[in-house]
Amino acid sequence: MAELSGAEDVREAVRARYAAAATSVGAGEGGCCGSAAVLSDEEAQVFGAGLYDESERGELPDTATMASLGCGNPTAVAELRSGETVLDLGSGGGIDVLLSAKRVGPTGKAYGLDMTDEMLALARKNQCKAGVENVEWLRGEIEAIPLPADSVDVVISNCVINLSGDKPAVLAEAARVLRPGGRFAVSDVIADERMDDATRADLAQWTGCIAGALTRREFEQALRDAGLENVEITETHRVNDSAASAIIRARKPA
Repeated sequence: MAELSGAEDVREAVRARYAAAATSVGAGEGGCCGSAAVLSDEEAQVFGAGLYDESERGELPDTATMASLGCGNPTAVAELRSGETVLDLGSGGGIDVLLSAKRVGPTGKAYGLDMTDEMLALARKNQCKAGVENVEWLRGEIEAIPLPADSVDVVISNCVINLSGDKPAVLAEAARVLRPGGRFAVSDVIADERMDDATRADLAQWTGCIAGALTRREFEQALRDAGLENVEITETHRVNDSAASAIIRARKPA
């Protein structure tokens, strides 16, 4: 068992995993389920593109859906409207950014933020294939979002916040960039209260979206501490004996 020694260890482990995923898809090796698989067959039942309906997958190139490693479909719950500005934290191969850009239309905009060069390169290729123009890709870390305050209407994310070694910073940054009245709508993993310390400390499990997860109680408190209100957490499906995927919503005070 590899134990984490700090937030930077977590960040580098996550970066390596997702760089490998992007390289696998870019090389045509079958993405998450190919010979260079990032997800096992069992994991693919609860993570990945299968959580999007067929019509949504049909809107995008295969390399966007193949690179999906999320635990839900945040674009289905964000209630995006024409003309809005959306930010996806940890945008990966771009599936949620491209779907969001289509929903907000030409008068809106979708930002994709990722720290992995390989994923950003793949996302740009997927954007070209999809023919979507109202997108901007940002390189950076979700703990320090490279956008000004009060600049987006909606923050989405798909199974990424739990990967951060500094979740309070992520949520504070999300609150900072949201405009007054803006919405936070993410899919993420929440840990059961009974999750054991050994699972939480395991590096492989952390990069697999499980060990780094907050409990429902911890996530609710962290959102309120960040200054968000109207917090709602709805479990959608189990991803592990000790964790579940959930839809997490909140709002910045108007």
